[in-house]
Amino acid sequence: MTRSVYVTGIDRGDGRQVVELGVMELLTRQVDRVGVFRPLVHHIPDRLFELLRARYRLSQDPGTVYGMDYHEASALQAEQGTDELVSTLVDRFHVVARDYDVVLVLGTDFADTQLPDELSLNARLANEFGASVIPVVGGRKQPAESVLAETRNAYRAYAGLGCDVLAMVTNRVAREDRDEIAESLASRLPVPCYVLPDEPALAAPTVSQIGQALGAKVLLGDESGLARDVLDFVFGGAMLPNFLGALTPGCLVVTPGDRADLVVGSLAAHSAGTPPIAGVLLTLNEVPTDEVLTLAGRLAPGTPVLSVAGNSFTTATELFSLEGKLNAATPRKAETALGLFERYVDNTDLTRRVSAPSSDRVTPMMFEHKLLDQARSDLRRVVLPEGTEPRVLHAAEVLLRRGVCDLTLLGPLDQIRKRAADLGIDLGDTQLIDPATSELRDSFAEKYARFRAHRGVTVELAYDVVSDVNYFGTLMVQEGYADGMVSGSVHSTAATIRPAFEIIKTKPDADIVSSVFFMCLADKVLVYGDCAVNPDPNAEQLADIAIQSAATAEQFGVEPRIAMLSYSTGTSGSGADVDKVREATELVRERRPDLRIEGPIQYDAAVEPTVAATKLPGSEVAGQASVLIFPDLNTGNNTYKAVQRSAGAIAIGPVMQGLRKPVNDLSRGALVQDIVNTVAITAIQAQNPNEKATVQ
Repeated sequence: MTRSVYVTGIDRGDGRQVVELGVMELLTRQVDRVGVFRPLVHHIPDRLFELLRARYRLSQDPGTVYGMDYHEASALQAEQGTDELVSTLVDRFHVVARDYDVVLVLGTDFADTQLPDELSLNARLANEFGASVIPVVGGRKQPAESVLAETRNAYRAYAGLGCDVLAMVTNRVAREDRDEIAESLASRLPVPCYVLPDEPALAAPTVSQIGQALGAKVLLGDESGLARDVLDFVFGGAMLPNFLGALTPGCLVVTPGDRADLVVGSLAAHSAGTPPIAGVLLTLNEVPTDEVLTLAGRLAPGTPVLSVAGNSFTTATELFSLEGKLNAATPRKAETALGLFERYVDNTDLTRRVSAPSSDRVTPMMFEHKLLDQARSDLRRVVLPEGTEPRVLHAAEVLLRRGVCDLTLLGPLDQIRKRAADLGIDLGDTQLIDPATSELRDSFAEKYARFRAHRGVTVELAYDVVSDVNYFGTLMVQEGYADGMVSGSVHSTAATIRPAFEIIKTKPDADIVSSVFFMCLADKVLVYGDCAVNPDPNAEQLADIAIQSAATAEQFGVEPRIAMLSYSTGTSGSGADVDKVREATELVRERRPDLRIEGPIQYDAAVEPTVAATKLPGSEVAGQASVLIFPDLNTGNNTYKAVQRSAGAIAIGPVMQGLRKPVNDLSRGALVQDIVNTVAITAIQAQNPNEKATVQ
């Protein structure tokens, strides 16, 4: 039977979308077939479903998502009664439930619905759907006593109507009241109550949303700039020196369009990072000259400048009524929402309570979720040497909003801050270090000179070497100022890895440094090694790669069943290449008799049960191998790329193994999500309970 979770509320303005998004994230970690059903909808397409569809790659037919619109529901209820309305919605719900393992139901929104007793309707629908309920109570701008009373009353209301209440969520409470409310509710309710504080960035509209609401014309600005959150409004009227003192981080400057001095001054302040603003909104339908706009565009590339016809007073009235919304066009708000949900909701306990049907399948999305969860479970500090690279900054924002790890960015501080400001990225308390001016440079130079004294490296030469961001980052890891390093988005593999070979070196039990890729197929994750480092390993090195790869697989939840690949299976072939694989297999068996291994074996016999049954009947690895070891770099690199491109697999890596401390390399074509995944992997590799970085 399909498991269903019904997220509902008691009134409008509860910020329930945060909970709906968080529950969807939780469900997609467990199963790969999650359906969505919204019984009643105001507008099609519904903005939250469009966000879920884009973020979670849902293939569900949008026509099955919606029960009916509110006008149709109101008319049906008035003409034929509530029973007929409920019956119709139940029928439409089961169309979805037939095709999915679990269904997330998005309850009514209590906004201009013209439906009597909406709470009771949600409760009845949940019961008829066989769904467990998570009621959400909004606590914005309410005293703690009112929030406590409303939450208890909401629980009684839904439980009293026969609902299976999984948990309560109290949302948007004052930060200073959050702990008191959580402690009080924990002792007064029979189910968990998760209390989320108000998050200004979620309520803040983006520049784009403001522009759309006001019908503004975009004079300047790129997609990234228009996606910035507007955290404040500053209205221009004063002379420039006084006006600059009124600017606040993330503010939208609202000024008549003929005040070129305020426009240029605001953008100059943004360019200097003092402070970074969201953008400029010009009123009175006045537009600066082309010369002023050209100067503005050069001062702060990407920063939006918009124009509206109304005066400042009329515009202000509209602005103060706007509120940010989660939708497919606000992915950064979604990251903030998920970070909030994951920080204040006990995901382990809620997962147990939801008890969605377990699945043996592991989809790419499920594996990525698991990486973030595992990294978050024991926070580590990862240093990113490429601190001015836009993709790295975007990845840093995701990692910070999701609370995946602590970060250190390297590079000239003014350049990092300016680039982050131009991208509308808030780096919060992220540690920024310029290797060229850092107080660590002298001590790092002395240490590097000692490491490389046998190569004739002097302290003077080392002083220049350690100003390189990759060498500096590697020394931070070696000396315990960071737990791991990720680089390579704009540096070569050699530039990223060479410092690690020179400084960190291999583990005592590792003969060589090697790598693996996590190949996320449609329904499982395979580990490929070595596809990036060793061109032609000998038998002993190949055995070492296999043992290292098995350990890496196990660390990331992949049960190691090792296939030592060759062009022949078992005893059917001969020759130097096959003999090397056969010898490596025997070495692994001698060194690690606990590991399940088969080799030499062909790829098809390793992964396809029907082929394995013919070629190696009775093998405990053939047909179900999870760790595939290639005989050389040529074979491994070509195979992983062929599978990636032809099978649509997501390749995460290369993940370096064999180093004393984790350093990982990125492809220079890495996407933001690739960087996020690699940083999470690096943080997990560093999760040794006896070692943790000391922040400078």
